[in-house]
Amino acid sequence: MKKLLVSLALGMSLLLGGTVVMAQDTDTPAAPAAAAAVDTGAMHSTPVAITVEALAASTQAAAPAEAEAEPAAGAAVKETVDKGDVAWMMVSTVLVILMIIPGLSLFYGGLVRSKNMLSVLMQVMVVFSLISVLWAIYGYSLAFGGDGLIIGNFDKLFLKGVTVDSLAATFTPGVMIPEYIFIAFQCTFAGITCALIVGSFAERIKFAAVLLFCALWFTFSYLPIAHMVWGGGGYLFAKGALDFAGGTVVHINAAMAGLVGAYVIGKRIGYGKEAMAPHSLTLTMVGAALLWVGWFGFNAGSNLEANGGTTLAFINTLFATAAAVLSWNVGEAVTKGKASMLGAASGAVAGLVAITPACGTVGPMGAIVIGLLAGFLCLWGVTGLKSMLGADDSLDVFGVHGVGGILGALLTGVFSAGSLGGVKGDDYSIVSQLLIQAEGVLITIVWSGVVAFVAYKIVDLVIGLRVSEESEREGLDITSHGETAYGR
Repeated sequence: MKKLLVSLALGMSLLLGGTVVMAQDTDTPAAPAAAAAVDTGAMHSTPVAITVEALAASTQAAAPAEAEAEPAAGAAVKETVDKGDVAWMMVSTVLVILMIIPGLSLFYGGLVRSKNMLSVLMQVMVVFSLISVLWAIYGYSLAFGGDGLIIGNFDKLFLKGVTVDSLAATFTPGVMIPEYIFIAFQCTFAGITCALIVGSFAERIKFAAVLLFCALWFTFSYLPIAHMVWGGGGYLFAKGALDFAGGTVVHINAAMAGLVGAYVIGKRIGYGKEAMAPHSLTLTMVGAALLWVGWFGFNAGSNLEANGGTTLAFINTLFATAAAVLSWNVGEAVTKGKASMLGAASGAVAGLVAITPACGTVGPMGAIVIGLLAGFLCLWGVTGLKSMLGADDSLDVFGVHGVGGILGALLTGVFSAGSLGGVKGDDYSIVSQLLIQAEGVLITIVWSGVVAFVAYKIVDLVIGLRVSEESEREGLDITSHGETAYGR
């Protein structure tokens, strides 16, 4: 009889094990119900729960050998992949692509004159496509391969060794995601960073020059900065720099490249003398809205899992952006007498930029403060600072992404403190972290600026940077692409 009970218990164990597997691998209605019963503690109210209790008791009493072997088997399962995490990362990746095409494209397109609308759309879309291919060939390997101090290695050149079974780590030990989706997610970050630069030299650069410059800058600036901040063994990563979703890697990095380009390429013909107002604030508003929506994937997706930390990044992205819209419009109303739609859209982007490095480590109230400050400071960045710099940064890439990125990177060191609502513990030092954050900002500014200057000069020598005066006056849509956005 005792042997019969043991056999029955083992048989039920196999059956229950099969049921658990099916609950993970199928979408049947019964599986969630069983899981919910276990999770809520209603062990005694369901047949499955009763079986679990009876099985545990009978196994411990009649088969101690099997009970002792069970923890060992559990310990052998070191890595797990949750379908919810995978689904969230796929959605996040799509959301970031939404930020770029069409979000950033329309935001930038509406800000230029109608004769250059298609040229901006083309530059954003094709730059993203170019960087995506380069990312697969060598970018991923150099950014996340190996544990070098400044750059990775070529171990995963052409994605060598990556299969459907390859896994990438998350922030939780033992919780993994498929490496393919990690590669795709990080690819979108590289793509949007290069696409952001387009706004600084819009309406006057050769299309081929944009592509060659972005290839060079991506290789020698984006990849080293990404590895230093996010890669294993990276200099800033090892020092403890906080950059949850790309304040330094994406925004400051791109902004410096854009500012240098504005200086090297020179001002647009008629700049400061002729009207160069945005041709469609409607499209700019649509683009800004898509950026805001897509940014939830950008920031919350950077948690690499679907859990409480993800919701923190999500809500911070919402509140900081809303606060920046309000503060930018208040600043306009005070200084200009009227709040504008362009200001609201620009404020939204400023808030999104500033909260990016901080979204996973600050609290909601800290996020609101960061957003409020970003709106006011970036408004000054596109007015007072822009006049001081004297560069024709066509679409204010540095004024928004540079100023907002620097502000966000520094305030991350402040509001991450637990005493100010952040996630850091009692041993956290604001002063020490601020010094690390400032070092990261300074390294990014200098590195990106130097690489950008050299890259622009190389492109100018090889194919030339700027279109002819005649082409610029006629518009790049016709002269560079043989098309018009709205017909003649």
